Amino acid sequence: MPKKYRAKDAALNAASPILRLTRSGETAWGPLPGEDWTIFSPNHSTYEPLAWATRNSEDFPSEESSRTPLPTVLQDHGLYDGIQRVLFGGGLRFWLHKLLFLDSLSYLSHGQLSVSLQRYILVDVDDIFVGERGTRLKKDDVMALLATQQRIQQLVPGFRFNLGFSGKYFHHGTAEENLGDDMLLENAGSFMWFSHMWNHQQPHLYDNLTQLEMDMTLNREFAKEHGIPIDSGYSIAPHHSGVYPVHELLYEAWKRVWNVRVTSTEEYPHLRPARLRRGFIHRNIMVLPRQTCGLFTHTIMIERYPGGREKLDEAIQGGELFQTIVYNPINIFMTHMSNYGNDRLALYTFESVIKFLQCWTNLRLSTAPPLQLGERYFQLYPEEGDPVWGNPCDDSRHQKIWSHNKTCEQLPRFLVIGPQKTGTTALYTFLSMHPDISSNFPSPDTFEEIQFFNGKNYYRGLDWYMSFFPVPKNATARYLFEKSATYFDGELVPKRAHALLSHAKLVTILISPARRAYSWYQHTRAHGDQVALNYSFHQVITASDTAPKPLRELRNRCLNPGKYSQHLERWLSYYPPQQLHIIDGDQLRSNPVETMNELQRFLKIQPPFDYSKHLRYDPKKGFFCQVINGDHTKCLGRSKGRQYPPMEDKSYKLLQRYYLSHNTALVKLLKRLGYRTVPQWLKDDLSDTVTA
Repeated sequence: MPKKYRAKDAALNAASPILRLTRSGETAWGPLPGEDWTIFSPNHSTYEPLAWATRNSEDFPSEESSRTPLPTVLQDHGLYDGIQRVLFGGGLRFWLHKLLFLDSLSYLSHGQLSVSLQRYILVDVDDIFVGERGTRLKKDDVMALLATQQRIQQLVPGFRFNLGFSGKYFHHGTAEENLGDDMLLENAGSFMWFSHMWNHQQPHLYDNLTQLEMDMTLNREFAKEHGIPIDSGYSIAPHHSGVYPVHELLYEAWKRVWNVRVTSTEEYPHLRPARLRRGFIHRNIMVLPRQTCGLFTHTIMIERYPGGREKLDEAIQGGELFQTIVYNPINIFMTHMSNYGNDRLALYTFESVIKFLQCWTNLRLSTAPPLQLGERYFQLYPEEGDPVWGNPCDDSRHQKIWSHNKTCEQLPRFLVIGPQKTGTTALYTFLSMHPDISSNFPSPDTFEEIQFFNGKNYYRGLDWYMSFFPVPKNATARYLFEKSATYFDGELVPKRAHALLSHAKLVTILISPARRAYSWYQHTRAHGDQVALNYSFHQVITASDTAPKPLRELRNRCLNPGKYSQHLERWLSYYPPQQLHIIDGDQLRSNPVETMNELQRFLKIQPPFDYSKHLRYDPKKGFFCQVINGDHTKCLGRSKGRQYPPMEDKSYKLLQRYYLSHNTALVKLLKRLGYRTVPQWLKDDLSDTVTA
């Protein structure tokens, strides 16, 4: 039975076949974290030690054996039961065990769970000319910067510090510090460079593109005048402003003035936790995740470092900074000019962590210009290229770097998500009658629908989306909504919608999926679609997977949206049931007043709107229309309520069988959601299927 002790002085078995990421040969001196270490027996033919430690001599002052290294990590060769294992006696609190855990995963999975040993490191030095007098770089600081860079190059081939400049603040220091500025420019070719902003102004504060371009142009002219390279394709915005949440003017100005193709930020999707930071691409500019190294603007003296030197060394020697590089293939660190003068904390930090990495790991450290790092990053993580726009009002940091003329009150409070041909246009019309409800402005491409979350419009960004909604101070409605009927069955839509509108309510309308499919087919015929004109409905819904692509696409648009339960489950994987309201499309058509009253209760609209005074049945159209001027009615256009030839019986029966499992699942889902009654059309579809 293993016993539990305090332990110290860990070492590795250099002969172990498990070691891959981890390098042996050294001893991690000192006490190990925790007081409940399991020390394994050293004598067993089935096991081979992977790591050793000694018991804390304070616990056994009189025992000579307390100084004998004993196994704390064992490899079980599986000779007893055929199952190979690696047993850890101290958990993963100890940094060295975290490395051994990664190696164990790789070994036991025969390389299937291996991580690459290649690591890229880029160190940005922010605000190289910006800083208060007395804190800036002097000549000897620049000499130390060059000397450290040269030493790091011996460990990281091609390494160069990447200096960010705001030209307005050049020569704004003391006489000694101005000489430091001069020396930086004399050695401009020894570094990489990137543009900041001429006056270090936050880009999101600009609401005029011309002014923003003028500011960037001043910095570009400064660079040309002083021999600073201007073709890196990389730029950083002060305080992360404008990068995320996206300020479109920044991206436009970057393109025009600097031809920026890559940038970085800590803010996507949020600053914390750092392990969840991701990259994205917007307007062909790659945005890379920036890492935290523990050095900030105020950390200019070791005595001012939170926790002192011991805390900094802990981060370097197996702690947060060390593990950041271990876990991230590409590491972009942002530091500040003040970290390189004064106590020169950054020089000490990066040289030390690189040496520690080389001592304890087999990682291959290298560097590359930002543009190459961006291309490499999205080769590794192509799925991250698609952005996910979050709500800036969910993060106080994001609110501070969001344009002052934007507000989350401009975002919709509920979405009508479809599906198509179920009555969404009628619902849109009824909602728009309400004095406290307002929809988005019409789109020139898609009429009343924006279709943001499910197509190419999503890549236009949040600013584009918000431009379709009235600014609250100019709007009388308290409830903004958007109706895009194609949202319902979009695979990416629930995730995207929830990221931006997590508190929004969802409204969907359901009718018989067989009737919906037929209605969509007739809709496309009425709009002159050649496929629908050339093929009968039955030919469309029975088309095989080898049929021409246009025919298959029409088949899918007829059939797929009707798989209601499948699509609703996708929405419910992001939104709680309390935020979803399902309307019976037949009830909306036959009894819109009560249907709209139920919807108002769901939306908690007070005071309620009296639809009984504003809707009247029109016998000529065959549905309810809006009452205007006291006695007249205004109905939907001629395309709405159009009478189609009846569906062929063979097509109807085929669709009943096709949707049987989906309709059955829908009944179960409705009961789970607490709906007391099942729509009559659903009962009919199921009973007709049984009869057939």
